[in-house]
Amino acid sequence: MRSSILALSLTTLLSLPLVACSSEATGSDPGAESSVVDRPSLATFTSDAAGFDTHSYWLDTGSEVVVFDAQFTEASAESLLASIRKATRSRIAFVVITHPNPDKFNGAEVFRRAGAKVIASKRTAAALPGVHAYKKAYFTQVAKSFTEETYPKLATVDVTFDGTYRLPTKGPAIDLVELVNAGVSSTQTVAWIADTKSLVVGDLVHGRAHAWLEGGIVDGAPKPDLAAWQRALTELSRFEGARVYGGRGEVLDLDVAIREESTYLSEADAIVSRYVTDLGAKKSELSDPEKNGAHWRAITARLSARFPTYALPYMVEYGVYGLALSKVK
Repeated sequence: MRSSILALSLTTLLSLPLVACSSEATGSDPGAESSVVDRPSLATFTSDAAGFDTHSYWLDTGSEVVVFDAQFTEASAESLLASIRKATRSRIAFVVITHPNPDKFNGAEVFRRAGAKVIASKRTAAALPGVHAYKKAYFTQVAKSFTEETYPKLATVDVTFDGTYRLPTKGPAIDLVELVNAGVSSTQTVAWIADTKSLVVGDLVHGRAHAWLEGGIVDGAPKPDLAAWQRALTELSRFEGARVYGGRGEVLDLDVAIREESTYLSEADAIVSRYVTDLGAKKSELSDPEKNGAHWRAITARLSARFPTYALPYMVEYGVYGLALSKVK
């Protein structure tokens, strides 16, 4: 088992009961026949910490529902599905995977069984098997929060695309755009709903919340690239006037989202670099599962002091191993 896998510890989080919540949906009346809705708005579903406080968004056009990101567990996905069905009779037509992290795709099969098609860019679809294997190894062999039988099966992607793709919906135009640069993972898709200037970006943006700094899983190992992440943020500038719906935290205006996430990444990179450099000969402790937990907590404390109002500091403690280990020479 790679030391980078051993570095991560989420057993406590995964032992928490699943309690999910969703905002009141805007869409068709559950007691009425579906009809196209004028300027429908996004509804939000958020898991608890056991699901990594992950946002999924969904849009009811009045004729169909589009879901953006499928949650970490099938239990979370089932709760999301139930909240949608409670709010609307519109069929659930599509679920979009914004990037290859398990909290975005593990629940996809729940929606396929409900009749939805799973959509991802070709690069995201190609990355899913490697990410799934890496995460399954951790959660079944290290954290032991799942067994081989209970860990979610690898998602099946029904529709793939290169570059851009317009969803075949009857409501407002929904354009999927794969960014040139990677973000929190090895590839990143955003969804643009021009009618309402809504931009769904997955974990590319954590709205005033701490970020997951593991990096994309490439060739069986985490490969963080904060410079590419910052370039990906710059790519969002084309969506002028957008409201940015990130994978966690607050919904923000575009300029604020780009500026604040970019500042956070710059500061995180500097703080982690200084910490690793200052360890000197003790850098080897970062690869030691018996000792590295104290280091992840120390880095978390420094980032929390720099951003004292930011939510979800546990994201640093459990994800920073990827960034820290990338700086060990």
